[in-house]
Parts: sequence; C-alpha cells; structure tokens
Amino acid sequence: MTFSIVARCARTGQFGVALSSSSPAVAARCAHARAGVGAVATQNVTDPRLGPSGLDLMARGFAADAAVSALAGAAGDHAPWRQVTAIGTSGAPAGFSGARALGRNGHCAGRDAVAAGNMLASDQVLPAMVAAFAADPAAHLGERLLFALEAALDAGGEAGPVHSAGLLIVADQPWPLVDLRVDWADHAPIAGLRKLWTLWQPQMDAYVTRALDPADAPSYGVPGDL
Repeated sequence: MTFSIVARCARTGQFGVALSSSSPAVAARCAHARAGVGAVATQNVTDPRLGPSGLDLMARGFAADAAVSALAGAAGDHAPWRQVTAIGTSGAPAGFSGARALGRNGHCAGRDAVAAGNMLASDQVLPAMVAAFAADPAAHLGERLLFALEAALDAGGEAGPVHSAGLLIVADQPWPLVDLRVDWADHAPIAGLRKLWTLWQPQMDAYVTRALDPADAPSYGVPGDL
C-alpha cells in the first residue's frame, strides 16, 4: 500500500525520505532520518520501531546492508511481513522485502537511493523512481525526491488511489530541515505535497537561522511582525 524512496545528496550530505500510500498519515509511521547518519523507510505491515533501530545501527558504524540484515533478523517470525530500506553516509543503499509483502512488491537500488513498494500497479514503478531521482544531481534533495514520487505516479503508482504523502529531509541540525506531510487527501496527495514544498523551500533556511541566531533572523513578513 506504499511506495517510497530513501536517498542521500552527495553534494550536501543531506538524507531524505519521500513516500506515498493509500493509508492515512504514511510519513508518521514509515519515514525516519537522522542528520549525519542516514535514512530508513519501514513499510508494508509497518513496524515503526525498525526506523529508529536502523538509524541506531548505522550510527554505531553498520553499513546500510548490514543494518537492514540485522533488522530483518531481529524481526524474527514477523520478518516476512516487513519491507525496510536504508542508506547511510557511505556505501550502497540496501533493502529487504519479506515474502509476505503485499501484491506486486520489491525494492530497487541506485547509486544514492533505494525505492521500495508494495501493491504496485506496475513493475516499472520502482525503476522509474530511481531514474527520476538520478536525473538532476544538482537539484535540491527535496526536488529530486519529489521527482521520484511524481515518476512513480506516471508509471502507475499504487494499484489503487493514494491518499497520503510525506517528505522528510535532515541536514546539519538534529531536527528536520524539511518535514512536510499530507496526511489525508481524497485526491492527489503528491500534488499537495509539491505545493507544500514550493511554499516551504524559500524559507526553510530562515527557520534554521531563527533557531541558531535569533538576532540575525530574517523577519517573518506577516502582519504585526516588527
């Protein structure tokens, strides 16, 4: 019921996750990232605990493939229902798709990204996501992740309509640079996510400045702002 991509930006060191699902609030359960460590997506019959556990493993020095293998092993009898993808600071991204993942499912890795999905409409969805992410390496990570979601839709997306979408990016600080969500929409949650990104991108760095150095913070540009 979900397609996702986890990725890193080789230029900036940022990590991100973008995903969409027919289920509500997909990003609240499935998207995990930590600055300087990596990103993890956990989906299908989701166990949200796998995200922080995978990030902890990579923080301890595990490569993404070793972290994913450890998570699958720790899932025990529940592993066949899980899908997990991960990417760290170096090395190849990795994924696991259990034998009981729903419908047409799997994962597809590229140089700096890995896409995964279940209940997919087409075998072309995941390769299309990885190719779209790779198409413009100079673009911001958020833009590239949205390209991947939009390419997934163009390739058929989920077998049924999607209703939620999310975009999570970490940069230099311990809080997310980007944490945007469409938790439910009757139509076009990815288009809604694109609209949120267009609003957020020009001002996201200003919010970091406000946190680190309020005296140098730009104004908010709203009524009553001094």
